[in-house]
Amino acid sequence: MALNDMHAEAVAGVVDRVVARYHRDPTCMVQILREVQEVCDWISPEAIDRMQVTLGVPRTKIEGVAGFYSFFYTEPRGKYRVLFSDNITDRMLGSKAMMDRLCNSLWVERGKVSEDGLVSVAQTACTGMCDQGPALLINNYAIAGLTAERIDEIAELIRGKVPLAEWPPAYFKTEDNIRRADILLNADFKPGEALLAARARAPSDGLNSSNMRSWREGLPSGIGGPGATLDEIKRANLRGRGGAGFTTGLKWEACRNAPLKAGAQRIVVCNADEGEPGTFKDRVLLSRNPDLVFEGMTVAAYAVGATRGFVYLRGEYRYMLDHLNAVLAHRRREKLLGKDILGLPGADFDIEIHVGAGAYVCGEESALIESLEGKRGTPRNRPPFPVTNGYLDQPTIVNNVETFAAAALIALNGGDWYAAIGTKHSAGTKLLSVSGDCERPGIYEYPFGVSVRQVLEDCGARDTQAVQVSGPSGICIAEQEFDRIIGFEDIPTAGAFTVFNNTRDMFEVARNYVHFFQHESCGFCTPCRVGTSLLKNLMDKLHNGVGSPYDFAEIEKLNQLLQSMSHCGLGHTACNPVLDTIERFRPAYERRMAQKDFTPAFDLDRALSSARQMTGRDDAGAHLATEHGGQS
Repeated sequence: MALNDMHAEAVAGVVDRVVARYHRDPTCMVQILREVQEVCDWISPEAIDRMQVTLGVPRTKIEGVAGFYSFFYTEPRGKYRVLFSDNITDRMLGSKAMMDRLCNSLWVERGKVSEDGLVSVAQTACTGMCDQGPALLINNYAIAGLTAERIDEIAELIRGKVPLAEWPPAYFKTEDNIRRADILLNADFKPGEALLAARARAPSDGLNSSNMRSWREGLPSGIGGPGATLDEIKRANLRGRGGAGFTTGLKWEACRNAPLKAGAQRIVVCNADEGEPGTFKDRVLLSRNPDLVFEGMTVAAYAVGATRGFVYLRGEYRYMLDHLNAVLAHRRREKLLGKDILGLPGADFDIEIHVGAGAYVCGEESALIESLEGKRGTPRNRPPFPVTNGYLDQPTIVNNVETFAAAALIALNGGDWYAAIGTKHSAGTKLLSVSGDCERPGIYEYPFGVSVRQVLEDCGARDTQAVQVSGPSGICIAEQEFDRIIGFEDIPTAGAFTVFNNTRDMFEVARNYVHFFQHESCGFCTPCRVGTSLLKNLMDKLHNGVGSPYDFAEIEKLNQLLQSMSHCGLGHTACNPVLDTIERFRPAYERRMAQKDFTPAFDLDRALSSARQMTGRDDAGAHLATEHGGQS
């Protein structure tokens, strides 16, 4: 039953049940909004009214949070909310044609709600299914590998108002597509082993109630127990796998040494919000071996003295939630989570999962923490840093899914073992999410130091002209650079590896990325909010054939402004795909510079296209004529 068909009393009942489950805690605002919407299809004024009463927070705060995240709807969007992935790889695989086919079949306009209020069809950014696109989300559940036949079947199910729970399970099946495995993906790991290994490094008198204060308070390095575990992480030279590459041991040590206020605790956060277009490695790790990730979080808690943990799961991976919660419940039954872990008095640590709601900026650690606190995901000013003032102003470490998985193996096998893998400056292995123009897209795990050329050979890429490494915020390299290596000393990466062959227009690739950045800007700072919009307009101007050398100069000015004035990394890197492709694929831009001198971007005839659509006319008489008598 949709919310607009529900009485106010029923809406209030839904809100009351959800709010009670979260103990009337306003810091759970994002989760409360998500669960209310899942029951009611949207977040109505009546629902917000009730939240204001039950949570005791101003209505403006609730509306501000709901309006920030793209997966929350404060206006009806239908019982079926279909979002087609608009990532560049999905476009290459025909997502636009799939979307048009569904819209035509259901008689619904793209971006709108059908006249009967049943369904809406729109676009979203990358869904993390780049290896098996084109893909879509329906009510935040992923369907990959779309075909024309599947689209027609989906249209029939929607017309028949079949509940999502009754749709064929095969629709929602996703593949791991592991093409090359190494220490992480081949880990012969039994839950609890890493924790037992960490415990074995305890002082000779063992861990007991008297020295378990080290779990809660942290102890200096070198005295055994948690300190010895941290020493192994430092010896391993493990660096964060989320993209920044900060040394994990130093981050953990800073958190452990941070003073605790009265009643406070240390926090461990797993960042599973991999929103960078082209990245899907965390999806596979969580699907294939969540115990390894959860154990790595528990090892971190042991090393820094944390008692509470969170997994921040991106909204596109909502379908994983039930399975991951089941794994956590099993770990609690096995005394691997909860109170007195492994039977040790005072060894307390537990994990809860919070699901995001469609905000790329929440991949930045301070924005993620803001979201965990039930707020808009706006990046914080730093310092102070999360390791001293993180979640609810408590010492907090935030690491990537892959980082925690590696930490579990280091606790099990030792730092020297891990440091011997990879290169001198880049220890261990790296998971690459390979997609685009190749025969075998999927996950490839290599020791650091592998060349781009080797990856291309392994994935079956042919006639490759470019590779986008680490997504839009990373680097685009051309053929003459394929002997460069993946590693912090050369090309660092969060994991995306997108391949483009010689048939692809690299201008359009960059334009897609620019549209992504403009859409995902949180709007907090003027340089990014306005700058990304101006950059999008310039790329669209070139696309429309009215570009000139003047526009190249404007792009360079925007890059300087965004890099020097933006509040966070999104603005700093927004020009990267444009500048990289101008440098390496300039002819793709020059073809669009039809004008020698500055030409305004506004085109009155193009602006009237919506009027032509409404009237159903597109003949010559419906267009403005140029001075030469043709169409403009």
